Amino acid sequence: MRRKSTTTNVLNVLLKPTTLNQRNPDRVFDSIVAKAEKNTGGDASAVPQFIEEFRFLMQCFVSNSGLSPMGWQSVVNDLRNRIENRLRVQRIIAETPAVADERIERPVFIIGLPRTATTLAHNIIARSADHRGPALWEWMFTDLDRGEAARRRHIKSTARMVNTFMRLAPAFKVIHPLDPEKPDECNYLLPHGSHHLARVLMPKYHEWLKERDNLPDYEYLKQALQVLQYGRDRKRWILKSPMHLDRLPQILKVFPDATIVWTHRDPVTVIGSLCSMVETTQLMHVRRPDLHAIGKMWLDVQATAVERGREARVAGPREAFVDVPYTWLNAEPHAKVPKLYELIGARWTEADARNLDSVLARPGIGRQHEYELSRYGLSPTDVENAFGDYPKLVETLRLK
Repeated sequence: MRRKSTTTNVLNVLLKPTTLNQRNPDRVFDSIVAKAEKNTGGDASAVPQFIEEFRFLMQCFVSNSGLSPMGWQSVVNDLRNRIENRLRVQRIIAETPAVADERIERPVFIIGLPRTATTLAHNIIARSADHRGPALWEWMFTDLDRGEAARRRHIKSTARMVNTFMRLAPAFKVIHPLDPEKPDECNYLLPHGSHHLARVLMPKYHEWLKERDNLPDYEYLKQALQVLQYGRDRKRWILKSPMHLDRLPQILKVFPDATIVWTHRDPVTVIGSLCSMVETTQLMHVRRPDLHAIGKMWLDVQATAVERGREARVAGPREAFVDVPYTWLNAEPHAKVPKLYELIGARWTEADARNLDSVLARPGIGRQHEYELSRYGLSPTDVENAFGDYPKLVETLRLK
């Protein structure tokens, strides 16, 4: 599996002069905010916490001495896009207050450790006629319906970013293919979380995330869904991200009637694959990824997420949760997916059955995405110790 394109090395040489800007990240950040206000008509002073937390994130990125020229440019572009999107949503709600009256009813959040078939579940459920999952381009350019020309322009811009990314990291064609017009993860909208740690290992940011209140992120997510729903057909939102796992109290506070679909798989089989994905991402952003540091940090990220998710589940409404063993989607989809629809209160139709066959026909990662825990300084025992009795719970669910 080719993790990095040779183009990456060429771009790092060409972009090296831009790294001089890292010496003054506040000036770069202020420029990004000013340009975002100009491009969107939004007001950064209306979302001060959002802006200052992103300033802190940029400082954390810069503090990593291993950030490559291409990594720096990627960070700048990503923060610019995320700030513009936030200001766009802020402006829309300020100009059209009725947007905030949109009711987001009974959304489904698909959660679980990465590499536990959350994407497969999302691809199946979000495509049903009564459901809707925001497409990648909608996460990147959250807006009201401005007509077909605007829609195609946003899709084209997203496709350009996707194509560039896939050329630079061809392994992602296998690990996590991206399509601007298909539903994708909430990570592309949510401002903070472990998705930034996939680029660069930032211990200070990692510790900050553990203590941070994520409620504002989910209030923003609700606003984004209201914008995407306003003036369009109302359908049940199907949302997905492994990051939701340790944010369940915030989700259930903002979306009290949400259904949580939790996919389960033995973490020993998950962590190596996840670390491999992080390594591939970091190769685009840092000069020399520290593989053992990746293993240590991401084992902590995921073990903490499961622990917090289980605590929140005990405190939350029992009827909100639906457990999905990995085998339901991997080994018995035709028998179990209709049951999953029943558990979430959805209709299973002949069209859904045909869609299931279509999704399953897509090539899987198979042996193209190989990995070893030892590559990342970990052993099965390390993983089992970190997750406590969770592997036993996974096995119990599998046998039901």
